[in-house]
Amino acid sequence: QVQLVESGGGLVQAGGSLRLSCAASGSIFSFNAMGWYRQAPGKQRELVARITPGGNTNYADSVKGRFTISRDNAKTTVYLQMNSLRPEDTSVYYCWAAGNFWGQGTQVTVSS
Repeated sequence: QVQLVESGGGLVQAGGSLRLSCAASGSIFSFNAMGWYRQAPGKQRELVARITPGGNTNYADSVKGRFTISRDNAKTTVYLQMNSLRPEDTSVYYCWAAGNFWGQGTQVTVSS
C-alpha cells in the first residue's frame, strides 16, 4: 500500500508564493520518479513538474522559471516551490509517483 499525502495548498494573492509538500509512505522506493500535476475545473489534468531520483527535472512551459521541484530521497518527499503565482495557476494540485500512485490533491487558489 502506497500513500502520498500533500500539504501546503491555500489562498494567495497574485505574485505570491506557496510551497507544496508530498510525503510518500508504504511500498515506495527512493528510485521512483515523483512529481506534481494539476487540474482546474472543466480541464484535463496536466503535468506541472517531475523529478527523477537523480534530480533530473522537467516542467510545463507555463511554470518554467517560476516553479521549482525538489526531492528528499531519504524521506521520499517531494516539494514544489511556486513563486510569482498567477490566477491561472488556480487548480487542485496532485502529487504523483511512478507506478501510477496519486495523492488526494490540495487546492491552490490565486486571487487577482
